[in-house]
Amino acid sequence: FLRSRIEPWLTALFQSEHLNLLVGSGLSTAVQQSATGQLPLGMGWIEDLKVCKAEIDSYVATTAKASGRKDGNIEDQIRSINELIKGLEILTAQNIPLPLPPPGMPEYRNFKNELIELNKELSRCLKLFSDSVSCGEKSIRDAEPKLKTDTFNYLVNFLMSFSSRTATRDRLHIFTTNYDRIIETGAEIAGLRLVDRFVGSIAPVFRSSRLEVDYHYNPPGIRGEPRYLEGVARFTKLHGSL
Repeated sequence: FLRSRIEPWLTALFQSEHLNLLVGSGLSTAVQQSATGQLPLGMGWIEDLKVCKAEIDSYVATTAKASGRKDGNIEDQIRSINELIKGLEILTAQNIPLPLPPPGMPEYRNFKNELIELNKELSRCLKLFSDSVSCGEKSIRDAEPKLKTDTFNYLVNFLMSFSSRTATRDRLHIFTTNYDRIIETGAEIAGLRLVDRFVGSIAPVFRSSRLEVDYHYNPPGIRGEPRYLEGVARFTKLHGSL
């Protein structure tokens, strides 16, 4: 009963002139839980910062609250470390040697050493972050075959519900805040071509020009303008490609 009323409405909606799809971590969570029976590890939190931990944690808490979120996450930590590195680079730009403290007072903080350590911490944090994403992808790849097949069938149906649009309409535009490659994998299985403005296969380069890139074909026996290919969607990773 509900399907008979909802499906025509959704079909008309998906054929509207401009259609955008915003995908968050819920899709990755659902896919991983469906394929493996386990929830993903999530964004995580770096507990064992080796330098400026109190300052970074305090700044993360302040910025998270200012943006309307209860708690900070690893993205806030990485951003804070980046900003602190820039600040220390400014403080140490003149390369002035540390003065001796007054008698009986503790030594001054060595910002040069802290800058070196922070750069090491940034590399370590990014490695932890990328490893957590890779582990999620690997768990799906290594899942039990039937569960994995059923899961990707659901994913393909989900993506094709939105992207099955007539070629004369404006392309579906998929935006995602995720770092994993689950959408790309689903699109590849479904035969859905993603236009992400990266050009090249070995070392893709972002094409920043305003020139629209799309897929066209020439119908056999017909002369004139090329026609748009169906099964194409635009794709934007809002955080960039990991």
